[in-house]
Parts: sequence; C-alpha cells; structure tokens
Amino acid sequence: MDRVTAPNQVLPVPPAELPSTLGALRATGHQYRTVKQELRDNLLARMGSGEDRFPGIVGYEDTVLPEVERALLAGHDMVLLGERGQGKTRLIRSLGALLDEWTPVIPGSVLNEHPMHPITPASRALVDSAGDDLPIGWLHRSMRYGEKLATPDTSVGDLIGDVDPIRLAQGRTLGDPETIHFGLVPRTNRGVFAVNELPDLAERIQVALLNVLEERDIQVRGYQLRLPLDLLLVASANPEDYTNRGRIITPLKDRFGAEIRTHYPLDLDLELSLIRQEADLVAVVPEHVLEVLARFARDVRESPSVDPRSGVSARFAIAAAETVAAAALRRSGLLSGAVASAAASAGGAGSASRPEAPVARIGDTVSVTSTLRGKVEFESGEEGREIEVLAHLLRTATAETFRARLAGLDLSGFTAIVAEGGAVETGELVSSAELLRQVGTVPGLAKVLDRLGLGDAPSPEAAAAGIEFVLEGLHLTRRLGKDVTESGRTVYGDRD
Repeated sequence: MDRVTAPNQVLPVPPAELPSTLGALRATGHQYRTVKQELRDNLLARMGSGEDRFPGIVGYEDTVLPEVERALLAGHDMVLLGERGQGKTRLIRSLGALLDEWTPVIPGSVLNEHPMHPITPASRALVDSAGDDLPIGWLHRSMRYGEKLATPDTSVGDLIGDVDPIRLAQGRTLGDPETIHFGLVPRTNRGVFAVNELPDLAERIQVALLNVLEERDIQVRGYQLRLPLDLLLVASANPEDYTNRGRIITPLKDRFGAEIRTHYPLDLDLELSLIRQEADLVAVVPEHVLEVLARFARDVRESPSVDPRSGVSARFAIAAAETVAAAALRRSGLLSGAVASAAASAGGAGSASRPEAPVARIGDTVSVTSTLRGKVEFESGEEGREIEVLAHLLRTATAETFRARLAGLDLSGFTAIVAEGGAVETGELVSSAELLRQVGTVPGLAKVLDRLGLGDAPSPEAAAAGIEFVLEGLHLTRRLGKDVTESGRTVYGDRD
C-alpha cells in the first residue's frame, strides 16, 4: 500500500483560514522547510510540551524510541531490524504524525511540490509566470506517507517510475520530464516513505534506491532526472536476512544513517499491556487468563522446539486472547440456546432463566493450540508434535500464573470438595450456575477471587472462571486428578 488511508475514508478538508495564494502564504511569514527539518522541529516541540511522541507504541520507551529520536534529530534515513511481529511497521507509520498537520503544495503536482520550492521545470515556470497570484493547495499529513511491501515482483517502475508510452505518442521527447510516470517514491516527495521487508527486493531493484538515498535524484531507463527529492526513507528487515544472508546490497546498507534493532516485549507486564491495547475481545477475558496467554507467548518464544530465527509475533498473544474470548462467546450462545430449547419443551417454564454472560475460563485456552499453531515455525525435528509442544507450554504457563497469583493461600477448601470420591465437572457446555452448584460454599474463595482481580462481588460467570482456574492449577501442581470424558467435559477429582 502506498497510503495509510482506510478504504472510502473521507479526506480531511483544509481549514478555510489557510492562505489560498502564494502571496498570502508569504504574508504569514511561512518558511520552507525540508521534511527532515519539519520532523526535527515537531519532535523537539513534543519533547518540550511532554506530549506523547509515539502513541500506541508499547515497550520501546527506554530502548528503541530513543534511538529513533536520535536518528530523526540527526536527519538520518533508517532501517529497523527485527523479527516478525515486533511492531516495526506500526512504529514507522507513527512517524507521519510528526509532520505538520497541513503543508502547502502546488495544485496538480504529482510530486507534492512546495510553492516556494518547485523542483520540476513545469512547476518552476508556473511559479515564475503567476508569481504571488499562484493558487496553492494544502496537503494533510495523512497523505504524506507512502509504503511498499517488498515482494519479488516489485519493479523499478513501481518504486521509481517509467517512461509513459502514451505521452511519447502525444509528441513529447524522451528528454522531457513530462514523459515520466512517477513511481511510489517520488510521489511521496515531501513525506515519509517506507519499504517493508527490504531484503526481499531483488538486488537490481535495490540499486534503484541508491541514488534516492545518496543523491536524492532518480534515473528512469537511462534518463536522469535531476529532481531533488525531499523525503525520509525508512525500511524494515529481518536481521537474519540482513546480517547472515546479505540480501541487502552493501552499498545500500551504507546509505542508511541509522540501524535500529527492535525486540519483543522485555517483560510480562509489557506483553500484557500490548494484549490489552491491541486485542479486539468479543467477551470478558479475566486478568488471570490474559496473564496465562502472555506467559504462553513468552514460553513459546523461548522454547527450543521453536525456530528462533522466525520469532513468535506479538500478534500470537493478541490472536490467542481473541480466540479465547470467542470460545467464551460460543459457550454463552450454546448455553442460551439450550435454555431456550428447555423452556420451549416445558411450555414456557423457565423462560425467565438468566442468560449466560460470555466470560472466558482457563479451559477456553485449550482452543488456541490448534488454531494458532500455523503462526509458529517449529524446528524440523518437531514435525508432527506441534500441538503437543504447544499444549505442554500452555500447561506450563498456566502453572506459572497459578503460582504467581495464588502463592501462600490456603486452598484446602478446594481439595476438600473432591475428597472421598467427590468430583467437579466443568467444560465447554457447563454453565456457571451448574459449576457453582457443584462447588457450593468454599472456605477461602473470597481471597482467591480477590487475588485474581475479580472483585468483592463477582458475577456468577466471573466466579466460575476463578474456580475453574484454581481447579486446573491444583491439578497442574499435582494436588487434584483430572479426566476428560468422551463428551469433552473435564472432571476434577481426588488423585488416586
């Protein structure tokens, strides 16, 4: 994509008080600045005001963002190195917010030329002839960002431009810049242009970017256009491709002023913050379940069974949270349907039964091992064991969360429930009311729910989620037994 505007998005309308002619623009004292000067000035202004410089970027405050800020202040083009799902593209896109909200342009210029600094012969002639009466337009910063995902079929024409045969047929000569159909890079003149996954560009295409970075001009089919492009060029790359395979040609590497390494969230709290910020949850997912998923993602990332070169995207934990929420919503829908069917069979009796609210339980996390295995690249020796590996890591994450959340609490009341042959049955189609009825009054339950952040007066669904988590944790710490029935229900009982 070459713009970050959503489909059918209504473009911002310039305020009426903005100058409409070059003369009026000069009268305001407006001064032409390059893109890098603009970014530098606006970044310093945000630093001075304490405003958030990079909204929505989590976990990079003390590591990556200071390096990005130094690169911007130095006026350097930069390349971000990191495994997939580390937020490289999101960080790059946030740079556009540091541009001026509105910037003057010559109307009709495909290169977004500044009326005080025209670069094409046609625009220079237009400014000379019209003078201060030249009408000007205004471009919003959302339209000053260009982006291209590097793919093997990307051509020089896509990025830089090509000769337009139709314009040649109309009588123009090859020496006329008007014969050129400009590509994405020059069309983002006076803006920020990003190339995602730069190593995937063929080497001959990478060569085409050399002049853009070093000389700020472009060459199309041997015809050199001396157009002083004004832009910030940012690229992303996987460090494996960048350093080991050498797929970015050496001269191009040398043209980037800054090389910045990104990383996954460094601690559990940052992983949780990222999930909360990014996940679109269709049901309530309690904090202890989110913590299990965050630990799960980190355990998968560190597992020797997983290929470390591909990484485990932050989107893995986000998708896991969304999948668990969907499982809770599905249970709610099925149970509500069962209640309605029972009421209809009874001739309307029970129609006032309270519907099951969608609240995720620890049992819902099992669904992520099969649905998300495609997001993980395993070592070759683990072929056929992918789900088994993920299931083991999920159990490990659950046990870690259980110990972290409930360490030191007396949980004997829960083990007493299943003493002397008793059992508690839970599962996808077990309602919260049924689970609470099986458990009854449990000593210490209030302290458990408080530790899990479920509050003093939790809903039946939240209480059921807390109870199921304790039962699973006691099983994983070898204090309860567990069986799964043919119907898919889970039975917790005494250890034999």
